[in-house]
Parts: sequence; structure tokens; C-alpha cells
Amino acid sequence: MVKKALIILADGFEEIEAITAIDILRRAQIEVIVAGLSNRETRGSHGIKVSTDILLDELKEETSALILPGGSPGAENLAKSPKVASLINKMFKSGKIIGAICAAPALVLEPAGVLKGKKATCFPGMEKLFSREIKFTQEEVVRDGNIITSRGPGTALAFALKIVEVLLDKDTAQTLKEKLVAPSR
Repeated sequence: MVKKALIILADGFEEIEAITAIDILRRAQIEVIVAGLSNRETRGSHGIKVSTDILLDELKEETSALILPGGSPGAENLAKSPKVASLINKMFKSGKIIGAICAAPALVLEPAGVLKGKKATCFPGMEKLFSREIKFTQEEVVRDGNIITSRGPGTALAFALKIVEVLLDKDTAQTLKEKLVAPSR
């Protein structure tokens, strides 16, 4: 069974985080659906334009994972969307994987209520937005149940490889890591 992952891009998304996840998951033979929150052509926080596969409103299929890049104002734009909040809660309740990196854990997942009682990380300084019910850690990538969080652009590769490991298996993630000549940490 082919695994499917949904990555939502909002204007102002962090390019390294989004493109790294798209690329690594596709290399692992995971079907990636890139959805624009409000536009089919979405502009990243550094001016790079990315054409998405669909608009989020056009999504008809179920996916195994939801991935939310950070970036400014990308994460803020994701946080303003009731559709994103609803999707997060639906996937969380059904045990699907939810990955968020950089500002997205603090700005998108925390208000959605899915981090309560969980261990999580985020971009340095954004942890002040976490409630006391969230166990903040400075680890690069943190998995707690079906939630995977990460720190920022510099941890994007480790974040994407962790998603591959969880959706598929450790061997696939390790093989990809070796083929990419990724640093061991």
C-alpha cells in the first residue's frame, strides 16, 4: 500500500523545510500531495515560487501524514485557517502522522490543541508560545506518538528522514540517509 503525505504551503512558507520534505518523501516512494492554502502558485518567505498540485479546498483523498512547514508569515497563514485546524484535529484523532517544523509547532499545532501532554520542539524562542502542558525540548527532531516536530531549516533533512522512518521503516530512512551522504548526529 502506497503511503500518501499532504504538505500544505501557505504564502511565506520556509522553502528549505518544504522542499526538503517533498524531495525526501518522494525519494522514499511516498506519494506527496502539495496543496496550496489559498493559491496554486505559492511564494516562499525568500521569494521562491512553488506551483502546488492542488488547492487545499480540492483535497478529496485521505493521507497517511500531514506536514506543515514553518516560515514567516507562512506558519501564521496556516494558523489562521480553520480548514487547517480541522484537518489537524481529524488526523490527530485518527492516529495519522502530523509533522510540523520551525514556527509551525508553536503557531499551528499548539493552538489546535494536539500538543497537550506531549514532548515537542520548535524554532528557538517560539517555545514561549507553548502552554505549560507541553514538554519543550531542544532536540533537533522529536517524535511523541503520532506527532513529529523539528527546530528549523537546518534540521529539515533529519525531520524528513524521521517522517520516512515512521511512515515506512528505519531501513528505508537509513538507506536514504546514506545515499544522500547525510551527516550522522
